[in-house]
Amino acid sequence: MPPEPSVPTIPGSAPAKPPVALPKTPSFRLDGRRALVTGAGRGLGLAMAAALAEAGAEVSLAARSAGEVEAVADAIRARGERASAFALDVTDTDRARIEIAARGPFQVLVNNAGTNRPAHFLDVTEEDYQAVSDLNVRAALFVAKAVAEGLVEARRPGSIVNVSSQMGHVGGPKRTVYCATKHALEGATKAMAWELAEHGIRVNTICPTFIETPLSHAMLQESSFHDFVTSRIASGKIGRVEDVMGAVVYLASDASALVTGSALMIDGGWTAV
Repeated sequence: MPPEPSVPTIPGSAPAKPPVALPKTPSFRLDGRRALVTGAGRGLGLAMAAALAEAGAEVSLAARSAGEVEAVADAIRARGERASAFALDVTDTDRARIEIAARGPFQVLVNNAGTNRPAHFLDVTEEDYQAVSDLNVRAALFVAKAVAEGLVEARRPGSIVNVSSQMGHVGGPKRTVYCATKHALEGATKAMAWELAEHGIRVNTICPTFIETPLSHAMLQESSFHDFVTSRIASGKIGRVEDVMGAVVYLASDASALVTGSALMIDGGWTAV
């Protein structure tokens, strides 16, 4: 083997050092990936679907109202990005499994469909519990299962993002049932992360604080509730949907390749005290 060429030196000077090898930042782009967003017709679901499409994903938007998700898909396509929409009640788990199998596999799932029925604990009914837990826990688990099954069958990696809440980590007034469901989703996410890791599927949650959306607008207009919320947020400002958009792109992309079983807090410091 011929000797390696020596680095030329100037007499009396130290040998020249080779250039430093810099690591390359993993891509936040989602080109070539297909994403499913549930509850995508308004609010956070709409914003996260738009963020994924802007990052290059082909996004399928699902919600009970076909008209709402079709309008969002039209807006995304008008921007030059790829989107489709279909009506789906995710609490109908048999139908959800069929639709997801037919349209998948999806390398990204944003498990966003959810609900709440705020009530003092002593006023909670079994109907309240059933309605909230059916959507926030049962439907979320089986939508994730259907997406994971498609990925395993196709032998593809993926990212499942379960939309939880700061209330999955703390308690709050008039939110006993909601907190119970979001704490359950946090635990399920950690277990899914371990079981699906061998298939290259990551599972995480994002945990927003109160975000200004059409659904929360009236509630946040009540001065006492508004003051309660802003007193628990370090900046004193209500969250915006834009605050969640970057987070979902991060968890969907290669930039978070080592992140699984984690909860990404987007709560303005609510859970930090």
